[in-house]
This record gives sequence, structure tokens and C-alpha cells, in this order.
Amino acid sequence: MKDFVFKKKFGQNFISDKNLLEAIANDAEIDKDDEILEIGAGAGSLTRVLSEHAKKVVSFEIDRDLQKELLSLNLKNTEFVFGDFMNVKMQDVEEKFDKPYKVVANLPYYITTPIIFKLLEEGQKVQSLTIMVQKEVAERVCAKFGGKNYGILTVMVNFYGTPKITRIIGRQMFYPQPNVDSALLHIKIDRNKFGGIDRQKFLEFIKTCFSMRRKTILNNLSSRYGKNELKSVFDEENLKKRPEQFSLQEFVSLFEKCERL
Repeated sequence: MKDFVFKKKFGQNFISDKNLLEAIANDAEIDKDDEILEIGAGAGSLTRVLSEHAKKVVSFEIDRDLQKELLSLNLKNTEFVFGDFMNVKMQDVEEKFDKPYKVVANLPYYITTPIIFKLLEEGQKVQSLTIMVQKEVAERVCAKFGGKNYGILTVMVNFYGTPKITRIIGRQMFYPQPNVDSALLHIKIDRNKFGGIDRQKFLEFIKTCFSMRRKTILNNLSSRYGKNELKSVFDEENLKKRPEQFSLQEFVSLFEKCERL
């Protein structure tokens, strides 16, 4: 790998520290019967550790210049897919697994949120996500309502499951070194948490609620519903609140009421 030219467009920041790689596998709670989806194999350091812990690994890598390096690892229980994960249908991804699987990945910073949403919205067999992300993103996911970090990403990740930050990783643990620190984020998926709600409609509802953060929920929702209709359903105190002042359960209740308008 000494002659490898790192590509900024792919957000390549690799990890080689064995202790950290083992810690990632441990935080993902992998056992010998588990099947793993990795997004962004990089040099294969994490892939190798995952293959040692799990029954099966399917690893996506967008950079075809890494193909020779990765295939030379000769990981018998690992399938490498060379291409852009975002261009592959989740149905095609999930056909590669025999049962529900876990996602473990060192995600590129530039495309973290789209990957998370794709896995949550389109994945049907995902058990959990254990993902290395920018520290700021992890803090947004785990933010409490009422604060400036609380937003669409917070609400939707919690809608699908339960997130927690398992460890903070300094920028010096990566090569090349990024400009920010990272965090390992573990999200346990529970698709029955709000099973009776149309997920796509709820997402559009939440996007409308947060469309203008400085405005009240009444002003934001009036783009979808009439103000008089909203006032007839909600008490005046709630309609004066800004979106970040509502908990997930309150958003669910608001959504269900709006669906009846």
C-alpha cells in the first residue's frame, strides 16, 4: 500500500491499529454465526478482522484500484463487491445474505447521511449498524430534543432504532489524518418500534416540520395543512413551539393527528 494514491473524492481515511479494529468488532457484538455488510473496505484492515469474527462478510468498495490488494487477502468467507454501494438496490444487496445481518463500516464522511438513510429506509434485514462517522454526526444522531443538534437525522434514526456512541476516536488513528475526530456509532434496529406508521410519509412530515428551524411548527406545517385546521387539532402551546422542542413520541402523535385532517 506504500505506493497507493489516496483519493479525496472517495473520502479515504484508513485505520490500521489492530486494537481499534478489534474494538470495532466487539462493539458490533459480532459472533461466529453473524453475517456482515461492510461499506468501504479500503485497504481491508477492518474486513480481515470482521472475517475472523463472523460467518460471512460482504464488503463493498468503490475504488477499483484497491481490487488487487483486497483480493490478495484471500479471505475465504468474504465477498468483495467493487462498485458504488449507493447505486445498488437494497434488494440486490440483501439477496447476498442468508438471514438478518449486521452493518459494520468505516463510512466516508462525505456520504455518511445518505448511506444511513438508505440502510434504514430500504433495508429489510438489517439488525444493527456499527459505523465510524464524524464525531459531529454521531452527536447529532444521539442529541436530546431541545438542543441545536437535534434535527431530522436525530428523529429518523431514533424512529428506526436506538443509537449510542460507543467510543470517540481521535483523528490521529487514521491515515491520511482527517481534520476532525470520529465516533463509533452503534444503532440497534427495531422495525416494530412504530410498525403501524407509513415510514415514507413520516419522513416527509419530519422534513416539513424542520423546513425552517427558526419558525414555529404551525408555520412549517401550514405548507402542507391549513393553519385553521392545525389550530383545531393542536393546543396553542404546541403550535408556538419550534421543531427541535418536540420529542420523537410527540412527533409521532402530531403525525397521526395530521393524517386525520
